[in-house]
Amino acid sequence: MSEEPVRVAAAVILRADGRVLLAQRPEGKAYAGYWEFPGGKLEAGETPRHALDRELAEELGLRVRRATPWLVRRYRYPHAYVELNFFRVLDWGGEPVGHDGQAFAWQRPGAFDVAPLLPANTPVLAALTLPTVYGITIASDIGDAAFLARANAALDRGLRLVQVREKAWPRERQLALARRLAAAAAPHGAHVLFNGDASDAREAGCAGVHWTAARLAAATERPHDLLCAASCHTRAEIERAAALALDFVVLGPVLATPTHPRAAPLGWQRFAALAAAAPLPIFALGGLGCADLDAAMDCGAHGVALRRGAWPGG
Repeated sequence: MSEEPVRVAAAVILRADGRVLLAQRPEGKAYAGYWEFPGGKLEAGETPRHALDRELAEELGLRVRRATPWLVRRYRYPHAYVELNFFRVLDWGGEPVGHDGQAFAWQRPGAFDVAPLLPANTPVLAALTLPTVYGITIASDIGDAAFLARANAALDRGLRLVQVREKAWPRERQLALARRLAAAAAPHGAHVLFNGDASDAREAGCAGVHWTAARLAAATERPHDLLCAASCHTRAEIERAAALALDFVVLGPVLATPTHPRAAPLGWQRFAALAAAAPLPIFALGGLGCADLDAAMDCGAHGVALRRGAWPGG
């Protein structure tokens, strides 16, 4: 078997209600009856995006109007070694029609009810459940009570992923804030990650841990009972996080930020180059607001990590 993978473009077609389109492989193809994200092989001279547009037109009769690069995953089947270039398709024309006679179904991430799923597609299922905004606490800036009031407002309006990061505080004060925030997040189904080590995250009742780049470099394995994320600044750190099978990373700073005045911002072009073909979700960080989400996704980000921009009243 060739060590060069067969390159494939795969479409995560996202409907306004959050559901994604899965197609069932027709009879006569390998893994017939299995469900997958629509797409197909790159032809000679094609880019993944060109292949995506062509395959969706040929297979489903859809005209792609907006698609953003997302993840690239490699998988070795008994019969083939494939590289899947995933795009999130956010705008399209037409209604899907199975030109090869395949069935398809709109499914909610985290609650798929079709089976079996094609093995190469399963690693992206957890990534699909991640929100596109990752809020980072600002309690040291505005005080505990004021921050928790804003946090409750943010949870009410839909924030579902939060990092407790208050490095200037004593450990016990950080843990106290994390406990209160985790309790507030639970009724909303939101996840709180603690910036520190896994034992502190567990003690605070958090759903996950967020590592610094130094902790990422020192780690030999990830905790499997928690969500696990890390801060990255280089391609090598992103690859390290992927090797440890972390759930996601943040990459920055993209723009200048007052919290890291000495850090040279990456800019969007450099961010896109570092994020290109990453096998795990990346959140853009640094000097950003909610209005930057589209730009971040166009550059390959899963979403944006925000400090003040995540909290109403900021």
